[in-house]
Amino acid sequence: MRILHVLGKLDRGGVETWLVQLLRQVDRSRYQMDFLVHTSSAGAYDDEVKALGARIIPCLHPDRPLAYARNFRTVLKTYGPYDCVHSHVHHYSGYVLLLARLFGVPIRIAHSHTGKLESKAGRPRKTYLFLMRRLLAQNATAAIAVSELAGNSLTSSWKSKRCWHLLPYGIDMGKFSDGNSQTNLRHLLGIRSAVPVVGHVGRFVDVKNHGKFVEIAKELFRIDPDIHFLLVGDGPLRPQVEAEIAFAGLTDHFTLTGNRADVPAILQHAMDVFLFPSQYEGLPIALMEAQLAGLPCIASDAITPEAALGPAMVTWLPLTASAADWANTIRQVIARAERHSVSPEVRERLSIESCCGDLTQLYDRLASNQVSQSTYSAKAVHSA
Repeated sequence: MRILHVLGKLDRGGVETWLVQLLRQVDRSRYQMDFLVHTSSAGAYDDEVKALGARIIPCLHPDRPLAYARNFRTVLKTYGPYDCVHSHVHHYSGYVLLLARLFGVPIRIAHSHTGKLESKAGRPRKTYLFLMRRLLAQNATAAIAVSELAGNSLTSSWKSKRCWHLLPYGIDMGKFSDGNSQTNLRHLLGIRSAVPVVGHVGRFVDVKNHGKFVEIAKELFRIDPDIHFLLVGDGPLRPQVEAEIAFAGLTDHFTLTGNRADVPAILQHAMDVFLFPSQYEGLPIALMEAQLAGLPCIASDAITPEAALGPAMVTWLPLTASAADWANTIRQVIARAERHSVSPEVRERLSIESCCGDLTQLYDRLASNQVSQSTYSAKAVHSA
């Protein structure tokens, strides 16, 4: 079965990391996966993806519909045919799947990864959302949401549609079963071993709310100057966040690592508390991985509750709460010095092996439905 995944770029992010883990796990003799990306610049995962036998195919100008349609058709003619187009670009998937239908792709999947609800959108945005939702309803043969909130962010009526499927992310649990203590990791990151470390993993974009993190850090530092902050990730807002840190006088108390391939090790051996003040999320992999690493987590209650992997593993706070309230909660968590453990049942349910099995079963079921429909249509034509 030949599957074309559509996304922006194969950089280090939750969706991209999940897709690469899926590619590592899937039976590549049965499922050929390629990746259509909306950029010509290299992504962090490009080399590994190519080494695993997948192709990375640029399809440019998504902001110019006619040019994009020509490019999309060229991709399908050059690299296809494909049995399935699996689109991960949220509402824009409506247009992607329209093109996939027009150019003869039988299985067309829209996949919702975000929890953003756009009830306050302006008129142009509302028009765009209305058109894309109509295109999704008309052209998707199946749809997937990583959480209930992610489903609601794409269409409020998703629960009533049989073509929708709820599929949480899978995680490589092997990265979180390593009992080896990496006592030198903090040293390598330039962090003293004895200080409490409050950390975060995420791209430097608006939704991750790094500005709130810096506000909370200022308040925490006022209470306890012997504390350190660790930010893992990169993105367009990093210079702005660095400027905010410097303005707060906290440069010496922050470590910004950029993108890292050893995030599970950093979570397990370099952090004491995980802070996640996102404005919204579909199902944040970073927050789930922090819990798998045993970290106590403090997160925004705007995030989908499915992200909690067990009772008391996440302390939820409203974004409207003051920085002092967040800081006091973090201090209490640090004082308790508790490490949590995710149950074996949850680990099994959220393993990349389980997720890969569920997704490939869905692919097979959709392919079987296509064969059945084709056979029925052929018989009807013959009878007529």
